[in-house]
Amino acid sequence: MSDIAIHASGLGKLYQRGSRSSQHDSFRDLLKDAAARLIRVKDQGHAAKHAFWALQDASFDIARGENVGIIGLNGAGKSTLLKILSRITTPTTGSARIVGRMGALLEVGTGFHQELTGRENIFLYGSILGMSRGEVSRKFDAIVEFSEIANFIDTPVKRYSSGMYVRLAFAVAAHLDPDILLLDEVLAVGDFTFQRKCLAFARQLEQKGATILFVSHNMFSIKSMCERVIYLRRGQVVFDGATDEGLKLYENDNRLANAPWFHQEAGSPRVEITDVELIGDDGERKSLFDFGERMTVRVGYNASQSVEAPNFLISIVRSDDVLCCNFSSAADGIVLPKIEGQGQIEMQMPALKLVADMYTVLIVVRERSFSRIVCAQTGATFHMRHPVFEANAFGVFHESGEWRLTGAVPTERSEA
Repeated sequence: MSDIAIHASGLGKLYQRGSRSSQHDSFRDLLKDAAARLIRVKDQGHAAKHAFWALQDASFDIARGENVGIIGLNGAGKSTLLKILSRITTPTTGSARIVGRMGALLEVGTGFHQELTGRENIFLYGSILGMSRGEVSRKFDAIVEFSEIANFIDTPVKRYSSGMYVRLAFAVAAHLDPDILLLDEVLAVGDFTFQRKCLAFARQLEQKGATILFVSHNMFSIKSMCERVIYLRRGQVVFDGATDEGLKLYENDNRLANAPWFHQEAGSPRVEITDVELIGDDGERKSLFDFGERMTVRVGYNASQSVEAPNFLISIVRSDDVLCCNFSSAADGIVLPKIEGQGQIEMQMPALKLVADMYTVLIVVRERSFSRIVCAQTGATFHMRHPVFEANAFGVFHESGEWRLTGAVPTERSEA
């Protein structure tokens, strides 16, 4: 066990829906609560009915110096797992052995006192994390410099923005010099420049032999930092292994979860999207693209009924539901008299100018240019790799795509 930083065996956490802690303001309240507990003891079936496992039978070993991503859809149990490991909450079942000094940044501003200044909260939060006053004093200037909020260090934190909160909290936690660092979506609040700074600091800790557990929905960050991921689904570990394989599971679950974003008309859909391929400059199907690379989207369809003057629309939506760019065959001047049966249409986008994140491709087919929708489906997902995390490039709305239809119906480009 000398090379193991974290050993988890059968970890589980059981919660009761709708339960809350009681506050007894009077002797009458105390008696009322005692009577309610007696009733609940007799109604075990009701209690079991409202119980749910946020985490169940999670077992794994994490070696010293290893970076591990904890991924899964919302409600999968990721934050619960980190709270158990950081001793914030106790497990219902199982145990975890932690070897080394642990630093945890699980929620923005956890441990901060609203009425205290940033300076005072550095000492308060540092002591919560296990740092002595002398250690905090020695590292104080470095913490403030890293946080980049020196002008507001003597301002009460209740006046801080969420971004200032996370900067200060991360700066304190990072300077703990932990053997193990737990990060739970903390980088989602800071701007891209600060995210890059935090990721660089995490890599420095990695080079020093620190162990990092990283929870994030930004799959680019997971892919760039972690060679291994633990994938959670409904509180259970369903995969523990190479990052690329885990990301495929995440993408598939994410696509299934978002599939019913449009309700078809009654009956069978007139057009069904059978496949969506994302192809890079090298002609290969891929899910990771570089900033400035051109992507070809190849859409396979099956039109069970004839659709007159179809208009294919391809949209790219970021993981936070921001529409980044939208392409339309009709708007780009492609005239399609009709489609029927099986076929393919592909569109080569202009150079991708998107920030590092995960994106989803949405496909819509309209009849007679921009009139009735006959098909709307979630397509593939992909990740953008950006070397400098530029925050000023969100899409390419003004440019046209290059479209090509494969099938029995020829295409024309309108003069409009």
